[in-house]
Amino acid sequence: MTTLTVDNLTLTYPDGGERITALDSVNLRVDGGRIAAITGPSGSGKSSLLAVTSTLLCPDSGRVLLETDGSTVDLAALNRREAATLRRERIGIVFQQPNLIPALTAAEQLEVMAHLGGRRTATHRRRREIHSRARDLLDAVGLSGHEHKRPSQLSGGQRQRIDIARALMNDPALLVIDEPTSALDTERGIAVMDLILRIVRDHAAPTLLVTHDRAHLQRMDAVYRMVDGKLTADTTELVA
Repeated sequence: MTTLTVDNLTLTYPDGGERITALDSVNLRVDGGRIAAITGPSGSGKSSLLAVTSTLLCPDSGRVLLETDGSTVDLAALNRREAATLRRERIGIVFQQPNLIPALTAAEQLEVMAHLGGRRTATHRRRREIHSRARDLLDAVGLSGHEHKRPSQLSGGQRQRIDIARALMNDPALLVIDEPTSALDTERGIAVMDLILRIVRDHAAPTLLVTHDRAHLQRMDAVYRMVDGKLTADTTELVA
């Protein structure tokens, strides 16, 4: 079982001669296979929480503990190189807007993740394994038959699904998802959320999901609300 624990996390930004508090003593815990949704107004600190949790930002204080297979790593204590390696190998990030490479096909978007940081040229067998995994993940997100299409040939919902599949390419221990339905219509938004729920259960990774779409909150395992950097549990959004 993998567990994410955020312990007394604080982050401030410089603002002239003062500092603005983006995260104010934030605490939460998410077990593997469960989704914690984060809501709140724009500028409340939601994106900062995702950035610190995924090692993109270093906090002023506090811990981000990722416990898996009996070992625990404090993500907040890693140096830049260690953070980049762990992010590449163990953290799946789904951006608000699919950050796809225009020149690459759907399959290549995933395959490149397996090659990042590699010091040696992959063997023929390894390349076949990577290609097979990419095709399996695209099939899992409903994009079988679209492997050779580039982003410009795909709809917004299809690009979002590629982004989700790419986040899973290296079998991450932690998933961080930012506004997955914000650019989608209602029907596609429901389909993408269905997909996220299924994948999280199947892969048993603790998941943080930021959203403004309250229609899906009752399907989450926990809901938190962030205001002015403070995080509180919001049980009113969950089914009794």
